[in-house]
Amino acid sequence: MDSVDLEVLKSAVQWTRAGFFVTLGTVVRTWGSAPRPVGSMLAIREDGHMVGSVSGGCVEDDLIDRIRDGDWPQNRPQLTSYGVSAEEAHRFGLPCGGTLQLVLEPLNDASRVADLLDAIAQFRLVVRELDMATGAVRIAPGHHTPSLEFDGIRLIASHGPRRRLVVIGAGQLSKYVAGMACALDYHVIVCDPRSEYADEWQVPGTELSREMPDDLIVRLQLDSHSAVLTLTHDPKLDDMALLEALKSPAFYIGAIGSRVNNARRRERLSLFDLSSTEIERLHGPVGMHLGARTPAEIAVAILAEMTAIKNGIAVKQTFATRTSEDTAEGEASECQSAA
Repeated sequence: MDSVDLEVLKSAVQWTRAGFFVTLGTVVRTWGSAPRPVGSMLAIREDGHMVGSVSGGCVEDDLIDRIRDGDWPQNRPQLTSYGVSAEEAHRFGLPCGGTLQLVLEPLNDASRVADLLDAIAQFRLVVRELDMATGAVRIAPGHHTPSLEFDGIRLIASHGPRRRLVVIGAGQLSKYVAGMACALDYHVIVCDPRSEYADEWQVPGTELSREMPDDLIVRLQLDSHSAVLTLTHDPKLDDMALLEALKSPAFYIGAIGSRVNNARRRERLSLFDLSSTEIERLHGPVGMHLGARTPAEIAVAILAEMTAIKNGIAVKQTFATRTSEDTAEGEASECQSAA
């Protein structure tokens, strides 16, 4: 679950506990060029203060006017539409005749938003089901889905933790990768049992683990919303993490190093209980080929490849396609560029 949605839900709970009347708005359908996707949320309280967004701003302005004027659902959820006609689309700033439908849900204790946040904080995947007729809410174990379900009777949305990125190694490159990943809304966990590196880790918003990498990977129970990067250049650490990560459902697993070093790594991994299919999941040399040289450029290349794969874009593995001789000088260069 991205941080914007979490901010909306947290604000809704805080305002409700402070005694405000609060409504949760959720985009449930769009047609044409709607400015925000299905699932986008906002929380709006009785005085017009809001967090989140469902459009470019004009719809929000209308919602503020409506709640202040009392033209608002008080007890049960309500479905409302914007941009049905060309005039409305122009009025509310919806491009190209776009249309969106919102569910406006008055919140109370039965809405169970606080329970939802508790589950997310525990890294649990849950489904929240809203009964449009009564406003009753059911929360049950769930799974990641690309969008919510709405049939006019029930609103069913999947909620859960943000995507996780596990970075093995707390060196210079890891700092750039972690900082950029945080900006991309990953929950970043950096693992390094070496005190000389771990003691210097200072990237805000990240979690530091001093566990052995394989122990951490096993403990985290990686799912399909997890990624793993090994960036230490030390086989004793990187390989330990990969032996467990490659058996997990993680959507991306990458290892830094040259072509030659990655070939040797694959040979080592094949000596353990990994299948050829599992080993083929490894991205190494890691990252898109951008001609990267500096740590910041290498981080861009790595996160570009991760983003493409996350979004379902096919990325050609460079391991099989790079054919130049791997001289000692070339290997050192590739260890620096890694992309």
